[in-house]
Amino acid sequence: MPSTDTPAAAPAAGSAHDIRSATGFVEGTGTMREQRLDVDLLPLLAEADLLDSPAIWGSVTTPAGNFRLEPVRPGRDLDLLTGWMNDPEVAAYWELAGPAAITAAHLRAQLDGDGRSIPCLGLLDGTPMSYWEIYRADLDPLSGHYPARPHDMGIHLLIGDGTNRGRGLGTALLRAVADLVLGNRPRCTRVVAEPDIRNTPSVSAFLSSGFRCSAEIDLPEKRAALMIRERVLRNLL
Repeated sequence: MPSTDTPAAAPAAGSAHDIRSATGFVEGTGTMREQRLDVDLLPLLAEADLLDSPAIWGSVTTPAGNFRLEPVRPGRDLDLLTGWMNDPEVAAYWELAGPAAITAAHLRAQLDGDGRSIPCLGLLDGTPMSYWEIYRADLDPLSGHYPARPHDMGIHLLIGDGTNRGRGLGTALLRAVADLVLGNRPRCTRVVAEPDIRNTPSVSAFLSSGFRCSAEIDLPEKRAALMIRERVLRNLL
């Protein structure tokens, strides 16, 4: 308890006080004011609650089987992922075709980061068949292109085997992963994604799985459809 003669020290940068103030926390109420996230706040929020491991999120039963996420281990998974990235349908949008070193560098950028993005395999009945990136959208450069809210979560995905494409599986898996995110990230109120607007099958799968197209946005590498799924609609889907 500071004496009456000594001013109380200002809260340290990045403290809980800074984070509550920066994100619109209303003291005494435990509630948050809804506001657009200021990009200047990202370093504070990055220290506040990044991501736990999707490995502990459990599984979801889908019409196609039991689905779960497992974080990528390059020593085990690199050859598989490199093969997928060299599939022409995947390479057209991911732009990671080429030797394994290209895919490895893409993975390493996430694995060596601060934990705001986690690359995962999607396993259907125990078989790896898709690749996912689960990330904090509010801490990502994407947040500068839409009205981000604290703890927005984002997803990227690809279906690895061409035989699994074009039969509605993407819709079932997107619904499953959004449910996993919302079920395990209680502070997250929205799951967002930004598929290339030219990728009609992907946009259609998002729409069919409960996302809405909020806007078209120009990103450095593409024009994208901003897809959003709201927590409040979870039990209605």
